[in-house]
Parts: sequence; C-alpha cells; structure tokens
Amino acid sequence: MTVRAAWLLAGPPDGQTRTDTRLAPLGTFAPEGELTTRDGVIAGGAPLLATGAGAMQVQLGTGRALVQGTTAQGAYPVAVTVPETLTVGDGNAQYPRIDSIVLRVRDGLFDATGQTSVAVELVDGTPQPSPVEPNLPPSSLRLWNIAVPAGASAGTGGINWGSALADRRRYTASYGGIIPRGWGTSFTGAYDGQFRDVDGVLERWNATTAKWTTYRPPRDVEAITTGATAASGYGVTQFTARRVGGVCSLTVEVTRTGTAISVPAGGNITDQTVATIPTGWRPVYDVEGAASDGYSDGGARIGTNGTVILRTWVPGGSIQSGRNIRISSCYVL
Repeated sequence: MTVRAAWLLAGPPDGQTRTDTRLAPLGTFAPEGELTTRDGVIAGGAPLLATGAGAMQVQLGTGRALVQGTTAQGAYPVAVTVPETLTVGDGNAQYPRIDSIVLRVRDGLFDATGQTSVAVELVDGTPQPSPVEPNLPPSSLRLWNIAVPAGASAGTGGINWGSALADRRRYTASYGGIIPRGWGTSFTGAYDGQFRDVDGVLERWNATTAKWTTYRPPRDVEAITTGATAASGYGVTQFTARRVGGVCSLTVEVTRTGTAISVPAGGNITDQTVATIPTGWRPVYDVEGAASDGYSDGGARIGTNGTVILRTWVPGGSIQSGRNIRISSCYVL
C-alpha cells in the first residue's frame, strides 16, 4: 500500500502522560458507543470537496471533520484550512485500481509513528480485474474514491475526473443533532431517539426494534361534544368532533321530531337542514357525508357555514319520526 501525504499540521505535545481517566473535548459529537464517536465530515457549505486539478492531480477543498481513533485515543477534530493538491500515481499496465483520499491522524502516544500530526493522504488500492477500495490505516477517515484506469498517466490523457470520483464522505453532528444525508447513511443508530436525515425524510432510531422509522411529530388533538344546534323538525341527540393536523372527523346524530318524510322512487328528497355545527369545526369547502338510521341510509352535505343538510335517502323509503339519523364525515378545516 503506497501512501502520499500533504501535511497540514504537526507538532508533538510535551509532557503528556497516560491515565485511566482522560480529558474529553467539549461539544461532544454523536456517539457510536460508550467511549467512541461517529466520525465524519462536519456539514457546512461544500466541505472537503474533491475536484480534478490536472491530468493526474486531485484537489481537496477546505472543511472540517472528526476522525475516530481507537477507544483509548478518542476522536480528533480536524480542519483543512487551505485546499490540498495530491498527485495520483500512474495506472497499472494491465488492471484498474481504486485509490482513496483520506484524513489520517498519527499520534505518537498510541502508534509507532513517533509523531503527532494530521494529513490529507492518498491511499493506493490494488490493481485487479474488479478493483475494490483499499483498506485504510488506523485513525483514518475515507472521503473520496478515485477510479484509476489501467495505463492512466499524464501522457495518455490522465484521469476523467467527471466520472472517476466517488463521494465517500459520511457526516456527523453534535450529540442530539440530526446527521445529514451522505455516503454511509445506512448506519445503525447508537441510542434511542437518535435522528438522521435521509433524502429529506427525518428518521428516528428505535432502540427497542433496532430500526430507523420515519419521524412523525406528535400533534395536538382537540375534541368537542357540544355546540351543534338542531334545525326545525329535528333534535340533536349526539355530537362528536375531533381534529388533528388540520383534519376533522365529525359525527352528528339527530332525531326527526316532525312528521315522517316519504322518499320517492328516485331517492331525492327536498333538502333537509338538520343541524348546524359550531365555528372552528366547519370545512373550508362543502363536503359530503354518509347518513344512516340503522334501517336505511342516504347522503348529506356539510357546508362552509356549518349547516348539515340531508339530501338523499334510500329510494322508496321514508325518514321516520323518532328515529336517530347518524351523519358522519371527514374533511379539511
């Protein structure tokens, strides 16, 4: 495995000692375990964007990220403050390969490098008929993959950057924050109630079922059982309305107190206003409702002015005096 680096920061710490209790940074990021953090890119603008900079050169833009080391190491905050340009090695004569642009942390307290630094590095993959992305060194965060064709070089025209770059940036967020969509979105949640954004859909991790579910915020539910008034010839025996999220479901039950109404063979009757529902529970446009007295049924209309109008009944039937007629509807307020 060949590694090329453009160094960003160096300088070993002085006088550091190891203890079982270690300092932890403020602004804790999303956890993955008791002592580990979800590493990734910190969203904002177009962070750590890769673009072609020449036939065999690639440039990584500015941005910030978090790189997780071992459990003992913890996570390292990293900032690329100036665009970095890397040179891709020539392609293999026979097979293609996949290289990876990574952020890599070296910490002399935990590895054998003897230095403490962070760098943008290019990790070469292995040439083969069906190449795969390379394994990464410890304390590294993969950002981009580069498909390097067989025989690619500056002399042969180099790399087609429009198709060669594959985005492998995954994102992280502070504890409790919503993790933006990116490569690696299909990760397992770390705690009950964690949120992520997938293609504009907010999802919440359910630790009990170990699944991500579409988040549906709780909504205020209102209900009333009073306020409906009866029209002449009818009495209101029951009224129930419930609304949530701007949608109302309504049931009003009336009793015919006048004489029975015979229904012609066609089923049409003279419109019968049977009740009026209260303000605040009326539809934004006239809607239809279903009516039944347990023996026969028909149709009703609920108007924007709150009137409940019985309009049709079973052909050849009758609206009997003393029977309860139940009218139900669901509509947008």
